[in-house]
Amino acid sequence: MKYVFASDIHGSAYYCKKLLDRAAELGADRIVLLGDLLYHGPRNDLPKDYAPKQVIEMLNAVKEKLICVRGNCEAEVDQMVLNFPVLSDFAVLELDGQRMYLTHGHHYNIDTPLPMCEGDIMLYGHTHITLDEVRDGRRFLNPGSVSIPKNNTGHGFLFYENGEFTRLTLE
Repeated sequence: MKYVFASDIHGSAYYCKKLLDRAAELGADRIVLLGDLLYHGPRNDLPKDYAPKQVIEMLNAVKEKLICVRGNCEAEVDQMVLNFPVLSDFAVLELDGQRMYLTHGHHYNIDTPLPMCEGDIMLYGHTHITLDEVRDGRRFLNPGSVSIPKNNTGHGFLFYENGEFTRLTLE
């Protein structure tokens, strides 16, 4: 199976469309969104083509492919307009015999992980900075941000196929 893991769209219709187009080009079976889908938050500048209503339409159109967790910018009102679940603080995904913990990163992250066993993987966003690090036999991955990357990491996401993660950019 092919999966796209992305985080921090922050209401950018431009980058949401680019992400969905790339996922389709790659033949992704599922798209995992690690939170902060619609709003930019008080610490971020407005992303390119900030249009949360357009993002709602684009994401609802592919709801069958989506697995999402709640970011620090999601609210209950967002669930009222999104036709897929977005209010879980974390999820667990078993893929190719590998246990993966999915979360946004503002509560659980490399410094404050969920209870994980050696060999498990945690994927999270929030920092807008890419990460691929192993600690105590557990792997931590952050795809960075789709719309507001920091530390010159580029607008990107992770692509998973045949047990391997590859970081790709939208530029």
